[in-house]
Amino acid sequence: MSAHQVVPVPGGAPSGRERVERAAYDLFSRRGVRAVGVDTVISEANVAKMTLYRNFDSKDELILAFLRRRELLWTNGWVRAEATRRGSTPTERLLAIFEIFDEWFHEPDFEGCAFITTMLEFADRDSSVRQASVAHLAEIRGFLRELATDAGAADPDSFARQWHILMKGSIIAAGEGDTEAAMRARELGVLLLRERGLTD
Repeated sequence: MSAHQVVPVPGGAPSGRERVERAAYDLFSRRGVRAVGVDTVISEANVAKMTLYRNFDSKDELILAFLRRRELLWTNGWVRAEATRRGSTPTERLLAIFEIFDEWFHEPDFEGCAFITTMLEFADRDSSVRQASVAHLAEIRGFLRELATDAGAADPDSFARQWHILMKGSIIAAGEGDTEAAMRARELGVLLLRERGLTD
């Protein structure tokens, strides 16, 4: 599974809501949530405007649904699943994240982290969208904390935050055009594991 694959919903043709969510997921992932209007989502989904507003009271609610879907498909269905599949130990799984990212960064349609870009697009700290973006980023950190705990880190939360900084930094660097950013971050990750005494 790649970073872009959308998992189909079983049971025949997708509902109007599902079509809207799929269209929003594709558009928001690639263009950002601010740049895409609801009319564009409606057109892409090939549904009536009423279908969107019957399922979502506002664009913000649609964005929140997009972020939940992103966590399901990207965080859990791709990063967590692939790291678990590729690594047999906690440290191998941590390093596998950068191997996954390396493949992602080399994709011609690499679009960056939706949680980061959405958070930055909503400057108001009280915004439900910003808060949701921060919460979804915290979920990623929770996975890293699990791995750090299993690896025997003395301070799993601190380690997870450091590892997450490497991940986010590599994504930003890849967005700047450094397609080797993941492997550079992996090298730093190896040093961090050694400094923390977490090598296998």
